[in-house]
Amino acid sequence: MEFTKMHTLSNDFVVINNIKQYYHLEKNIIKKLSNRYTSIGFDQLLMIESSKNKNIDFHYRIFNADGNEVNQCGNGARCFAKYVRFKKLTLKNNICVSTNTNIIYLKILENNKICVNMGVPLFDPESIPFLGKKSKNKYSLLFNNEQIFFDIVSLGNPHCIIQVNNLSNISINLIGSFIQNHKLFPNKVNVGFMELINSHNIKLRVFERGVGETNACGTGACAAVAVGIKKYFLSNKVKVNLLGGYLNIKWKGNNNNMFMKGDAHYVYDGEINL
Repeated sequence: MEFTKMHTLSNDFVVINNIKQYYHLEKNIIKKLSNRYTSIGFDQLLMIESSKNKNIDFHYRIFNADGNEVNQCGNGARCFAKYVRFKKLTLKNNICVSTNTNIIYLKILENNKICVNMGVPLFDPESIPFLGKKSKNKYSLLFNNEQIFFDIVSLGNPHCIIQVNNLSNISINLIGSFIQNHKLFPNKVNVGFMELINSHNIKLRVFERGVGETNACGTGACAAVAVGIKKYFLSNKVKVNLLGGYLNIKWKGNNNNMFMKGDAHYVYDGEINL
């Protein structure tokens, strides 16, 4: 099987061109391929497929390292755009891509930057999904006899955002795993820990569903900014500082689309015997 290794902000991907070749990979095979010690290694696997709609350029599928298919990946979308241009699958700067749940629009800019239209953030519990609660201004769960307060939002995939005073004092893996696997999140959830620097800047670490903590998460960055703008402590343009680098997020609030801008990088092409 031919594949391409890519990354953005050290969030790494394997991209498979299922237009040129076709592979149906079972969950256990994807999980084996994601192992960094015995195989290729990646946070997510991306599949590029032909579109059945003449108005849509490509179809886009995303699989986490545990083999489960998910519906959205912002960093992966930028790698997707970089790939289809780098491999000359399209000459367009504006690319329309379908996913399992929606349509996303990618724009290739100068200086290796790519802008992704992330759509409108959704805050109602059913969109996450989050069980047993009506829509609230703040939610909480009890962890080690302490209340953890958080917000919920969907950017095509589910996010729980926790605002903290100092990221260096937080048990990311323990709290992230607890919330991610809580019964109130039937499809599990990505857990973001946000530290406010000022109204234009935040720090963020994300414990991703089916992966663990990653160096960057595009939808996680958008989710954190969406919460901050909704609650009026962030401006409409925010720089999100992640372990692997930064992203620029823009949102006018309400029912307007959110936009994410960042880079994407080709690493190498390879082949692996399945």
